Amino acid sequence: MSDECHLCLLGLIFLSLLLKGSSGVDETHVFISSGENVRLPCNNALPDCTSTVWFYNSYSAAVELIYLGIKKKDTESHERLSLGSDCSLNIRNISKEDYGYYSCRQYVNGDQKQGTDARVYLHVLHVSSSSSSSSQTEISAGRSVTLFCQLYSYAEVSCDDLMRSERIELFWVNQTGVKLTRSDSRYQILSSSDHCIITLNTTLLNEDHNREWRCEVTHRDQVKSSVTYTVKSSESVRCAIIILIVVIIYSCHNLS
Repeated sequence: MSDECHLCLLGLIFLSLLLKGSSGVDETHVFISSGENVRLPCNNALPDCTSTVWFYNSYSAAVELIYLGIKKKDTESHERLSLGSDCSLNIRNISKEDYGYYSCRQYVNGDQKQGTDARVYLHVLHVSSSSSSSSQTEISAGRSVTLFCQLYSYAEVSCDDLMRSERIELFWVNQTGVKLTRSDSRYQILSSSDHCIITLNTTLLNEDHNREWRCEVTHRDQVKSSVTYTVKSSESVRCAIIILIVVIIYSCHNLS
């Protein structure tokens, strides 16, 4: 074999390892925000899905979610699960507890494993605040608010290693899409590589009513998911209530 052919063969082998991971397992990274629906692809599926088994890999053991194309009913999340026509795993109303990695495996003749697993890493983006657990909050002007944006990923891999190897980045942007940085004196932005958290702290102003801040996650420089947090001023809410009361009183007066 010539040196040129040998180099080409080595290049093809290296490319195959990059695409499938060093262990030969097909790996896919999926990013989603809490509360949304997600589809996890099964890249090794055989026709009609009757050979497909889906596992969720938790801290201690693998939990069967789908067995030979049939949904298991003894799991906590079974009501939110369904199997797609292409053997993908569909999960409704994602929560931060759903993060981790899922494996799609094929069995033929009942118990004979076919090929390698297709592994899907599910990363869940979740935002909360120091004053509310919902996606919006009411705070008076002059008070501070701290927003926490966390990416929940597979626990056996440190956040620092994950972000470096997969080129994952977390950051905050304003409602015009401009990235917020530590150089902006209005915001205090802190990040923790240990737990994949980036926090945004600011003091609210009167003009912040309906202001939106968005946390985004990028994977290899592409935005994969985002969560928007909206602030509503308490003063604006009270004004709206007063106006509504005045309108009701005026309407009742005219009717009488």
